[in-house]
Amino acid sequence: MEKTTIQINFETLERLKSLKNFERQSYDEVLNGLIDNCEENSLSEEEIEDIKIALENVKRGKVKPIEQVARELGIILR
Repeated sequence: MEKTTIQINFETLERLKSLKNFERQSYDEVLNGLIDNCEENSLSEEEIEDIKIALENVKRGKVKPIEQVARELGIILR
């Protein structure tokens, strides 16, 4: 495998060390885990659009109190 050297701040190195799952885990594995996690948690365009619509509804007051939603769904709030 080809390797490269990157410059990072000492503080960044300490943060990376704290993210290791085990002592001998490489920084390449740590970074790839972080990248994979970011890619998996990215929102789709459809999800982003749904959020925009929901925010518009909130701004316009088109919302129901949680108590009303719970009653409609037959849920008892504690």
